Amino acid sequence: QVQLVESGGALVQPGGSLRLSCVASGLDMSNFAMTWVRQVPGKEFEWVSSINSQAVGGQPSYGHSVRGRFTISRDNAKNTLYLQMNNLKGEDTAVYYCAKGAWYGGNLRGQGTQVTVSS
Repeated sequence: QVQLVESGGALVQPGGSLRLSCVASGLDMSNFAMTWVRQVPGKEFEWVSSINSQAVGGQPSYGHSVRGRFTISRDNAKNTLYLQMNNLKGEDTAVYYCAKGAWYGGNLRGQGTQVTVSS
């Protein structure tokens, strides 16, 4: 059974940093593109970042609103995906999900972790 479990969400002040983690079980994460998306209640999912599979070079890509502030990475030995978030802003407040593959809306994803940016 494939499972993704996110963690690391918290309440943080504007300008602060957080690192989210996503541990995968039941699949070798290195064989797949992996994605972070976020959702504010009542709104659509917003694509945040993706990283290609190791086989095609593992290049990252970022949404316009987070480019330069967030960094996606993976530790294949730990089968874990990360999202380092720096210089957080109020508009980054959302539930963050990791998902298998490039985002199309119907991806397998985890249960999410809440990030709240507030003073």
